[in-house]
Amino acid sequence: MIDRNPADPNDSGALAPRARSTWGWGWADKFPDREARTPMAEMASSMLGFPGQEVEEPVPLDQAAMPAPRIVPPDNVAAICTTDRRERALHTYGKSWPDLIRGFRGDYAVAPDVVAHPRTEHDVVAVLQWCAEAGIACIPFGGGTSVVSGTEPDVGPAWAGTVSLDMRRMDALLEVDEHSLAARLQAGATGPWINEQLAAHGLTLRCFPQSWEFATLGGMIVTRAGGHYATVRTHIDDLVESLRMVTPAGAWASRRLPGSGAGPSPDRMVLGSEGILGVVTEAWMKVQRKPRFRSKADVRFAAFGDAVEATRLIAQSGLDPANCRVLDAREAMLNQVTTDGSTVLLLGFESADHAQAERLVRALAIAEAHGGTCPAGPQHRDDGEGGRDGGAAGSWRDAFFGGPYLRDVLLSVGIIADTFETAITWDRFEALHAALIQRVRATMKEVCGAGRLTCRFTHVYPDGPAPYYTFIAPARRGDEIAQWAAIKETASEVLMEHGATITHHHAVGRLHRPWYERQRPVPMGDVLRAMKDQLDPTGMLNPGVLIQER
Repeated sequence: MIDRNPADPNDSGALAPRARSTWGWGWADKFPDREARTPMAEMASSMLGFPGQEVEEPVPLDQAAMPAPRIVPPDNVAAICTTDRRERALHTYGKSWPDLIRGFRGDYAVAPDVVAHPRTEHDVVAVLQWCAEAGIACIPFGGGTSVVSGTEPDVGPAWAGTVSLDMRRMDALLEVDEHSLAARLQAGATGPWINEQLAAHGLTLRCFPQSWEFATLGGMIVTRAGGHYATVRTHIDDLVESLRMVTPAGAWASRRLPGSGAGPSPDRMVLGSEGILGVVTEAWMKVQRKPRFRSKADVRFAAFGDAVEATRLIAQSGLDPANCRVLDAREAMLNQVTTDGSTVLLLGFESADHAQAERLVRALAIAEAHGGTCPAGPQHRDDGEGGRDGGAAGSWRDAFFGGPYLRDVLLSVGIIADTFETAITWDRFEALHAALIQRVRATMKEVCGAGRLTCRFTHVYPDGPAPYYTFIAPARRGDEIAQWAAIKETASEVLMEHGATITHHHAVGRLHRPWYERQRPVPMGDVLRAMKDQLDPTGMLNPGVLIQER
């Protein structure tokens, strides 16, 4: 498949034959060759304090292990289906650490038998009917960026085969309501392509998850993705006005309303459903005019705890900054934001209507009252969306979007690098953070010999933060997944013990399901099962995700 490849929201959006990596993050041409990775490995080892290993090469796709397709599409859907080896590889895994390792080593044992690229809702219905009648599992697929095995077709022997239903050809802007500031978009549109189409109307969705370049609207919706804003509109949930979904039992369409108190929300049933109830085909989304006024500042703290307290008070102040992200000293150094050992608070305000200087001044006063300093001073702009941030915020932005590519490089030199995230109330954060630091580091030392753990806040609420942790440790080649699993299990158990959530915005998938089952109310599992039985009687949609297969 040819991917749309706009470099930014203002790009032409023309189709370009740029290849996605079959095993790693993003574009294949962004994975450096061996000669370039060797000095990168040396630099990483120097920064991290433990040695990397000899540079390893990924197994070429033509040498990878992949079973032959077990099923043949019927005539009515054959034109939109393929059994191409590369397409099947691209739809085997998401981007979790186990996914990367298996793809890197050429293990595509659970590749889908067929990949379908529907162009219309009628195509989606036809594929679902075929799967239901033939006993085939159907896996809805968006941008392929899941880090929780949310789109992996590992469904067991009970199914005659698997179909990966790739929605990216359904990517049109269908309608714009400039009076109400809303737009009707097809679910297969990616972040850049959404903003490309909205830009002609002077509008933007203004939702930038780290996977923004590849993530689809439908994928963001069913995984409750975290977006651009650090406060208030933190999730894609906050931008959904109404939804349309195709289920094996028929169409599901909610009424377009700014709000409603009419019973449980049908949209809330779909948000976070991860493709087990149906396939989202389109949505009315709340959009906004492009920001024009921006004010930002980078605040440094000698102590992490002081930064946390200042952030809490800013989150509770009603100032509602667009950016309010804390980077601990290790996180700031790792992303080359600072090198002086300070914790950094990135503050930013934006508006399409009015200047934001007064809000920033007040936020800075709160930060400074808790030991924060702003060496570069506040910065203000009135230049529309086209400008780029400089300073610490610009460095952080570049590192944020480029981070997944670095993870691929580290993998190739024998270094485990992955993340986990959560949310918890402010009164319990200190104890949670201390327990994670102690126990995750202890596990890394036990199974890897060493390791680094860093923390940042991705989103903050009046009642608590969403801390995001990165762990980096030396790998034993051939045993990386077991090492990773031990670290992941320790972190997840600590989250459960302290009453935190197993995920703030990474979704559940297969990887988080054991802890999600403990987090949700017991009757909720029965409710989910009843809904799935009603909407998907054969259980063919994404089996194994969110709920246990029967």
